[in-house]
Amino acid sequence: MTLKDGPVTLLVVDDEELVRNAVRKYLTQQGFEVTVASTGEEALGVLRRQKIMAMILDVNLPGISGLDLVPEIIAMEPTIALLMLTAVNDATTAALCMQRGALDYLIKPIDLAHLGRAVTSALQRRHGLLDLAAQERISVATLEALVNALEAKDPFLRGHSARVADLSAMVAAQLDCPDEEVETVRTAGRLHDIGKIGIREEVLNKQGPLTDEEYEHVKQHTLVGSQILAPLVHLRSVIAYVRSHHERWDGLGYPDRLAGNAIPLGARIIGAVEIFDALTTARPYQEKMPPDVAVVRMRDLVETAIDPVVHGALEVVVTRRQALVFLDDPQVRV
Repeated sequence: MTLKDGPVTLLVVDDEELVRNAVRKYLTQQGFEVTVASTGEEALGVLRRQKIMAMILDVNLPGISGLDLVPEIIAMEPTIALLMLTAVNDATTAALCMQRGALDYLIKPIDLAHLGRAVTSALQRRHGLLDLAAQERISVATLEALVNALEAKDPFLRGHSARVADLSAMVAAQLDCPDEEVETVRTAGRLHDIGKIGIREEVLNKQGPLTDEEYEHVKQHTLVGSQILAPLVHLRSVIAYVRSHHERWDGLGYPDRLAGNAIPLGARIIGAVEIFDALTTARPYQEKMPPDVAVVRMRDLVETAIDPVVHGALEVVVTRRQALVFLDDPQVRV
């Protein structure tokens, strides 16, 4: 494969010889000029000796890890198309790698055809051949995959972000938000808990009450989430909603103790919907409530935790959804 500035040079870094050889053989057949390395130190040596346009980097390497290598690689080759290799359950490391400059992550075992497409896509982005909107979609899709991987570990959380996203978008539409804003709220809903990948696993999975120290640790997820999303500069509103979705109408929330209309509307919506989802989903410590009961129970939180206008819109949406479910019940069809 060649670009305007000559043949595409590609470095494969993996400590498994079978993986290195298989990837080198396939990518060479695709027209790339492929060099291989088995350790991070060896990879840095290659970068010092020759120009590398793209790199496939294993996360788990002997010695210096792939995660720790990323900043050094970007410092040496700021325009390199860097792709990570990781396991699907290594969500925290993958997110940190992307935050530090990697363009994509690939899941082992490797599908070689997918690998080839991923490398080509990363090189196109490196050369500015994709527009910003396409880059955002790729980045958001990658982060959504990380959220899904995180939630898949806990049967009580599985699907939470998808449910919050869909219902939040409905509430935003009920409030007559423009279509673009509705989709922004939907995206923020999908990503609102991305920061939980920075929470210690023993705290995240704890069944009993949290200690004060553990609760303060959990509260950091709003800040971690906004930091992970910070490189996506064209998603400013999404970042604000993720940061502020645990603020309260009365100003007693976190992380910034915003109150009332100072809290971004999208964050107010997501915060209310997240409470609704918690009430209507089974937990180890509670049975789930029917949706109509949950939204009535939430009236007690209006003007303290929840924006009254947002709660009103949520109540309308939930009532309408319940009616649609009833009408779709084959037992009541005529």
